Formats: sequence, structure tokens, C-alpha cells
Amino acid sequence: MSNKIEMVVFDMAGTTVQDNNEVEKCFFEAVNNTGLKTTKAEINAMMGWSKIKVFETLWRKQLAGEPDEIINQKIQQTFIVFKEVLENHYKTNEVLPTIGTLKLFNYLKSHGIKIVLTTGFYREVTNIILDRLGWNNASQLIDISVASDEVVSGRPDPFMIFKAMELCGVSDVRKVIKIGDTPSDLSEGKNAGCLYSFGITNGTHTRQELEMYENDGFFADMVQFKWFLETICE
Repeated sequence: MSNKIEMVVFDMAGTTVQDNNEVEKCFFEAVNNTGLKTTKAEINAMMGWSKIKVFETLWRKQLAGEPDEIINQKIQQTFIVFKEVLENHYKTNEVLPTIGTLKLFNYLKSHGIKIVLTTGFYREVTNIILDRLGWNNASQLIDISVASDEVVSGRPDPFMIFKAMELCGVSDVRKVIKIGDTPSDLSEGKNAGCLYSFGITNGTHTRQELEMYENDGFFADMVQFKWFLETICE
């Protein structure tokens, strides 16, 4: 095992799992069916967040001044519709890893480096995706996954990384790398104090969009990221 790196924390949709704006489309289907007003730019800025936090943020903006009871009802209504749309999408459409991901996972496994997935999804849909990919517990391909509803607060807060470290027996965050395709991924890694917090640019955000946030560099895909790891782990 590398003395420098003990664990790599990956995002799922857009980073290790192909996402051709499917999650965004699911958001807008839920939004349009429940009367919530938003824009593509707003949704894009919150990609990677806990999904219910996104709806809470948008409804509190739209219904500012209304009683919490009314706002909370709207939040739950939109979230329920979103869950139905999202789960149906992943159950009925092809789910594929991003280019280079499987070779990268195998490389990390061969070097004894823990493979962790963190996600803004909740556990039910996370399990659907993992099952469709064959990355569930039985596969032993990844070490663990942490969903946003399993911690007190999801990205950009660092708690999913901290939970993963605890579960994997990793005590030094300076031996952890975080990589993802959204601003909240970059912030999650920085807020946790990871050795590196990298962006991947074949997901939901371009390099230009991600460069506005604190980062340690960017990779075009997991092939390039593997090349980088080979330089520090061999």
C-alpha cells in the first residue's frame, strides 16, 4: 500500500457513473410537476448536494414568508415526485461506468487503497445504481458507499468523507484524495482537509465552471486520473 494515499473518495453520477444530464432532467420533471420555479443555472449550481436540501433551498426562496408547515409540505411533495422519477430512470435505463473507472478501481485495489463512493443521492437510489452496475457489496469492487441521508449534512460539508474514513479505518485525512465533477465535490474535499480535492471535467460541469472554486487540479477523465495516481503510488 502507498504510504501517502490510503483512500480515494469518488462522486457517483457524472464522475464514476455516466450522467448525460439525466439527473438534471429528473429534477426538472419533479419541479415542473409540483409548481416549483427554478432555472437550469440554479439546479446546476446545487448539483452534488443532498437532493432534499436542493428542494428546501428552492421552496424557501419561492415561498419566503410563508409558514414552515406549508413550505415543508411543498418540499416533501417535490421530493416524493423526484424520488419516483429518479428511481424509475435508474431501474429502466442503462447504467454504465465512466471511461477508465473500472481499470482505475482495479489499480487501486491492487495497491491496497480504499475505494469509497459518496453521493448526493439517498440510500435507496444509491443501491439501485450499485446493483445495476454490479458494484454492490457482493462484488467487493468498492469498499463502501456513503449516501447523503446517512450523515447529518451532505456536500459541501465533509461528513460523508469523515464517515467513510471511520468505516474504512483511515485516521489521517491527509492520506485521502477526493474527486468529483461538481463545485460541491471540490468544496467537500477542501472542507474535509483532504490531501487533494480534484475536479473531473467529463461530468456535469466544465473546467471553466469548476475553476471558480478552490481546487488542486483537474482531469479530463478517469484515465488521466489513473496516470496521476501511478506517479505518486508506485
